Amino acid sequence: MNYIEPVREFVVENFLFGDSGRLSEDTSFLKSGVLDSTGVLELIGYLEEAFGITVEDDEVIPENLDSLRNVSNFVESKLNGK
Repeated sequence: MNYIEPVREFVVENFLFGDSGRLSEDTSFLKSGVLDSTGVLELIGYLEEAFGITVEDDEVIPENLDSLRNVSNFVESKLNGK
């Protein structure tokens, strides 16, 4: 399953105030300034609540959380028990 769209909606609504124009699937949240460290924590809270997963401390890395594609892949792997 693709989790990009629900995550995109959350990020656009909460951090870009409806302006989705600069957010592609591979846009780095941190490098582009979409999220800061507090924003990452908010994103984690959303993922845990929306998808019923737990994000462990050692999973809070760019490979998991720094773009829509990374987040989607991470959520999918968590839900599939990998």
